[in-house]
Amino acid sequence: MIIIYNYKKEDLIFEEINDKVRCTFWENYYFEIRKQEIEKIGDFRIRDNSIFINAGEQRINRRMSMIILNGFEKLNNKITGRHTIFIDRNTRIPLLGSTSFGIVDRNTSLIEIKPMTGCNLECIFCSVDEGKSGKWTTDFLVDYRYIIEEYNRIVDLKGCDVEAHIGTQGEPFLYPKLTKLIRGLKHNKLTKTISIDTNGCFLTKTKIDKLAGAGLTRINLSLNAIDKMIAGRLSGASYNINYVLKMAKYAVKKLDLLLAPVWVPGINDDEIPKLIGLSQDLKAKIGIQNMLNYKYGRNPMKAMPWAVFTQKMAKLEKKYGVKLLLDEKDFGIVKTKNLSKPFRKGDIIKAEIVCDGRLKNEKIAVAQGRNISVKNCTKKRIVKVKITRDKHNIFFGRCL
Repeated sequence: MIIIYNYKKEDLIFEEINDKVRCTFWENYYFEIRKQEIEKIGDFRIRDNSIFINAGEQRINRRMSMIILNGFEKLNNKITGRHTIFIDRNTRIPLLGSTSFGIVDRNTSLIEIKPMTGCNLECIFCSVDEGKSGKWTTDFLVDYRYIIEEYNRIVDLKGCDVEAHIGTQGEPFLYPKLTKLIRGLKHNKLTKTISIDTNGCFLTKTKIDKLAGAGLTRINLSLNAIDKMIAGRLSGASYNINYVLKMAKYAVKKLDLLLAPVWVPGINDDEIPKLIGLSQDLKAKIGIQNMLNYKYGRNPMKAMPWAVFTQKMAKLEKKYGVKLLLDEKDFGIVKTKNLSKPFRKGDIIKAEIVCDGRLKNEKIAVAQGRNISVKNCTKKRIVKVKITRDKHNIFFGRCL
């Protein structure tokens, strides 16, 4: 009997590539299976992205489920080419603890949502060295349903109006389930604002309409220059500035738009006044950021001293009559009660190693409802970890 086998048809599609079957997951991710593995179950063919296998239903479901499960351990990101860890409720990996993925709560009414890592650009000033050439060895992808569950739990603990901010180590518009994520966040009655960072490359009129309808409130557009050559140099990749400007003009009609340029000294100095003028023409907000030096950033030059930067901002604010240095008060963000911490800096705990971290020889460990980034670790299973950082429920540690 020929039985059609559809594994989460809405999530996974099948195609033949030489002696392998490629399984594409959520558009941007894939793993491959040797045809021989499937032939052990029975004769098969692929049609319309589905796989048909000549075998009993129970045999197909049992064997293919195991093959698919093993395949996810070899998941790859089409954009960055990196190995990807998919995190859902079944992985038992908590979403609190990391700056790379999941949820970050800094004890305010703004909750950071990080559904994935990876970027299409190679910005020369990137604070986390994202893109294909970055130092990272692993990407993360989080199930939107898991994020929504944990988000609701945290919001309930806060018990106040919140802003859900989707800001990733990379480009959030690469997350394939963005509309569903936003709709789920909006469903919580305490969600008053949903904002998202983007470089603008993947904006379309249809997408803007769809996301605004789902509940997106504000787009923070990382627009760093208007000049084509300078914009391209800063992005480190192909960047269609004219298209991004076109989308910005459309977006401002549908939701709030914030221009969020980074001032990279010596490169886009003359572009800053142009961007201020653009914000005024669009009737959009603008918040200018100083390029800072970070441990894992690209750091193309030494950062402008903060005193010099604020002095320049003051002059521009006076000249253009607009506030350029934005803070929490400008977005209605307030302090809230702190989430409890299961352990503190200096504590020695037992934790379970569950997967690779973003860096080579870095592991993600789990203990007491938190994930911990453990550097220079090659151990497996249960380990002793000394906590080296605990601020804002973001944990780093080292193996003992």
